Amino acid sequence: MKSDDVHKKDLSQYDSGTPHNSAKSGEIAPTVLMPGDPLRAKRIAETMLSNVHQFNAIRNMFGYTGEYQGKEVSVMGSGMGAPSMGVYSYELYAFYGVETIIRIGTCGGLVPEVDVGDLVIAMTASTDSNYAHQYKLNGTLSPSADFALLEKAVREARKKKIQFHVGSIFSSDLFSLYSALPADEGWRRWGRMGCKATDMECYALYCNAVWAHKRALTLLTCSDSNISHKEMSPEARQNSLDAMIQIALDIA
Repeated sequence: MKSDDVHKKDLSQYDSGTPHNSAKSGEIAPTVLMPGDPLRAKRIAETMLSNVHQFNAIRNMFGYTGEYQGKEVSVMGSGMGAPSMGVYSYELYAFYGVETIIRIGTCGGLVPEVDVGDLVIAMTASTDSNYAHQYKLNGTLSPSADFALLEKAVREARKKKIQFHVGSIFSSDLFSLYSALPADEGWRRWGRMGCKATDMECYALYCNAVWAHKRALTLLTCSDSNISHKEMSPEARQNSLDAMIQIALDIA
């Protein structure tokens, strides 16, 4: 498949949407906010958007389109891990004409300065995943965020006086707290190399954006620290991320 083919796909080969998304052409806005948790997508749609229309519920991966301050914006869950993010973000870019995806998720802090509740803006992502193997590159791909989006996010964080950090993160195929390796053989080495936090989806999103010649940015709220072992409650993970979500909506 040539790289330009991603721009030529349409929904005509499917009876209704794609196998993973029941949206019809035109039902999804050019900018999509993507939390990992579909219930977080539902909450954003119900509490922060107006004139909301639900376009997807396949596999309970909820997707909605509404308006924020007069601008059309969509929000959809991505699920956990690179494969899930890879499928949903690829289809949004390739089949639905989406130009911008802003991931809004949680992360684990890998360095002392990133505290629980802090915002992490991912400039680029390292990984232990084989996601980029599909491109058959003779080397290691380091995909990055769209700079214009990143710059806007930094400006909004400063304006709102939100504690934030910008830099590289580590997108892992393993949830770091469940790793079979001791910390010194796992996440701590990534922190030593400058990765400020760990998630599981950013790398796949940035790869898809590069491949599709589209825009992407990852905003993360630190929900637990591998250094201090402090962590948010499950309820806070779902409901206490409004500062990050507000930034995403303001730059959408």
